[in-house]
Amino acid sequence: MAKVITISREYGAGGGTIGEKVADRLGLEYLDKAIILKTAYEAQVNVDSAFKLDESVPMNFGFAQSLFDFYNKPLNEKVFAAQSEVIKRYGEKGNCVIVGRNANSILREFDNTLHVFVCGKLEDRVQRLMNKEMYKGVPENKIVSLINTVDKRRKKYCEYYTNTRFGDAKNYDICLDSSRLGIEKCVDIICELAGK
Repeated sequence: MAKVITISREYGAGGGTIGEKVADRLGLEYLDKAIILKTAYEAQVNVDSAFKLDESVPMNFGFAQSLFDFYNKPLNEKVFAAQSEVIKRYGEKGNCVIVGRNANSILREFDNTLHVFVCGKLEDRVQRLMNKEMYKGVPENKIVSLINTVDKRRKKYCEYYTNTRFGDAKNYDICLDSSRLGIEKCVDIICELAGK
């Protein structure tokens, strides 16, 4: 049985919801943004800064480095290093579902893990976000723009810190399309695989 399940996801594909349901069904601890609070404490960074730097790369990534950008880099990397240590400790402890934070790459050498990627059609992702309370009344074009921005940021974050491609099937044990399968079927599949 998988001791740790990691779920990477496109924004709005339902990866967080799937992770929560899997954790609940299997009696595992669910970890997402909670890791950031532990990271902030360990990196001695205030919580607001840790949330701001979450799943982001230094400002100079992809551009010629300026003197000012140079001073941003150490804090990003300090937060990522602390977050990686927290994730590894959870990996050693086991019995958890970790959503995001490049956990699949950080724990790739760990035994008894199941690494999942959740994707979905853009229109379904837009609809899922529009149904969330925090996005009520936000125009559809703004939601599409947000999805593209978050996915682009996650891709850069993954490439920068792990030297792998976000969403590339080679980096996961299974890739699930929540648009085709639905949230509940994705949960069923993950739970079945985790039990083997």
